[in-house]
Amino acid sequence: MSTELRHLQVIGIGTGDPDHLTLAAVKAMRRADVFFVLGKGNEKDSLTRLRRDILDEHVRRPYHVVEADDPWRDRSQNQFAGYTDAVHDWRRRRADVCEELIRDELTPGQCGAFLVWGDPSLYDSTIAILDGIRAREEVAFSYEVIPGISSVSALAARHRISLNRIGGPVHITPGRRLSETFPNDDGDIVVMLDARESFRHLAGSGIWIYWGAYIGTPDEILVSGPLDEVSGRIRRMRAEARAEHGWIMDTYLLRINTDGAEG
Repeated sequence: MSTELRHLQVIGIGTGDPDHLTLAAVKAMRRADVFFVLGKGNEKDSLTRLRRDILDEHVRRPYHVVEADDPWRDRSQNQFAGYTDAVHDWRRRRADVCEELIRDELTPGQCGAFLVWGDPSLYDSTIAILDGIRAREEVAFSYEVIPGISSVSALAARHRISLNRIGGPVHITPGRRLSETFPNDDGDIVVMLDARESFRHLAGSGIWIYWGAYIGTPDEILVSGPLDEVSGRIRRMRAEARAEHGWIMDTYLLRINTDGAEG
């Protein structure tokens, strides 16, 4: 029996633009024998195609792509406790799928890779899931994390702004917690995973918003301006884009007390 460990790489691939790949990410991809892809149904086939386009462009050695269905997740829970339980249940079932893939599709001594959108350390479950699998002690492997360009960094770059202002912090929150975070008198707020368009409740607050969807892809949409003036436009464009693509990933920065900020 081989005593070699399987090795995994969690590679941040940016927000969709192949040029967002770092040299470290490209080098890591070229070391991998197997790439694992968890699909989310037909509505996100474009995300799988983007991954394959990235591999075709940058990987020169023979490799194998293994696809599996990402488990269904209950998104109906509004209360924090129910939401947390739903996420833990989804991660457990996702770990079951990933454990089977690693055990059955990766030979000891080989290197496998998960290509993660943005940066693996920012609002992504892959690291936690791999830690959970290792804790089960059913399949042995080592892993490393290669950082990537996050949607937050890409958003700021596309709007040509800095995330922070002089001496000021930046708070990052999921949309469902925005009501607890706002107003943040000590800095600005980056909002991610806001399926409920929480910004619509902040009318009249004198806020400037920098919003972006599908950042780094050919479908990229950008809007900036006083929230009271552009909120309706963002909601309309968001609904149209979601209807067209079947999914949407967007991020935005709320800049408070802008004193004439420019978009």
